[in-house]
Amino acid sequence: MKTHSKKTNSRRILSLVLVTLVVMASFVSLLSSSASAQTNFTRSGSAGAQFLKIGVGARYLALGEASVAASGDAFSLYWNPAALTEIDGQQLAFTHVNWILDVSLNYAAYAKRIEDFGVLAVGVTALTVPEQEITTVEEPNGVGRNYSASSYAIQIGFARELTHRFSFGAGVKYIYESIHLENATGFAFDFGTMLHTGLRSLRLGMNISNLGGEMRFDGPDLGIQYLDNTGDGSKIPVDSRIAVESYDLPLTFRVGAAYDFDLSFDSRFTILSEMKHPNDNDQQLSFGFEYSNREKFFLRSGYKFNYAEEGLTLGAGLIAPFGNDNGLVIDYAWSDFGRLNSVHRFSAVIDF
Repeated sequence: MKTHSKKTNSRRILSLVLVTLVVMASFVSLLSSSASAQTNFTRSGSAGAQFLKIGVGARYLALGEASVAASGDAFSLYWNPAALTEIDGQQLAFTHVNWILDVSLNYAAYAKRIEDFGVLAVGVTALTVPEQEITTVEEPNGVGRNYSASSYAIQIGFARELTHRFSFGAGVKYIYESIHLENATGFAFDFGTMLHTGLRSLRLGMNISNLGGEMRFDGPDLGIQYLDNTGDGSKIPVDSRIAVESYDLPLTFRVGAAYDFDLSFDSRFTILSEMKHPNDNDQQLSFGFEYSNREKFFLRSGYKFNYAEEGLTLGAGLIAPFGNDNGLVIDYAWSDFGRLNSVHRFSAVIDF
């Protein structure tokens, strides 16, 4: 009976591996065929809601964003919802990013394991920019009024272990963007898988994020009165609206791997890799490295290939236990942005 059970489990795991690879290959083929049809022009700037592409969680950013197969915490709701299954109790995570040109991004997530059901999570992203004075062609020095811009996303996710080695996760998010009096709304879905191959510590991750329809701005400032001066009519203005084109969401496909090397003196060294295919840019590649001492102190580094400005990343982390089963995780990441200023990011996770 044990031999039959082992064969059944092996066949099940092999089937899951094959299904995962087929899904990966199909999606990459779809993206590649779409890209080949656009070889005569660049895809940069062809998608909106760019704030969805700003990564969260200092640990993952210090790894060069090679994060789709990384071990999970509440930030996994963003990177790969399937990794949420590594949460045993409940977690609260938050991060603040001073982005480029005084842009601020805040992110918070909460995840909780429900016995015999899976892990539920909710996350909120908020991007804001300082107020700017409104200028016009007639008033280049300003009209005495300011405008603001902001972007928000609220996400709900779920993850479950389908076998002891294979997990699946999914999420849905509501997206809201505004510029002065105009705004746009939309919905998007994320899907992810995590496979522990059984080949020592090798694990494979896959994620499809921001799968959804187009968004379009609308608001009172788009309403104008049109006066036809070409005819011989009564010159009465006609109420009309400025036509605004819709825009795609930044659909992204990620696939990656992670492998742990157990060293002496209760230390570990992990190598991570990730290939990313966005719908508004060329394929990108990243590698990450993490050294852990007693699973309390961490040093990290990564490098991102085929990015316009980004490259080297560095970071560190610390786990400070408190209480009986509680812990506080504090992480820091530094990212090189080439000709732009470097970005410093801090994040924290409370495990309770």
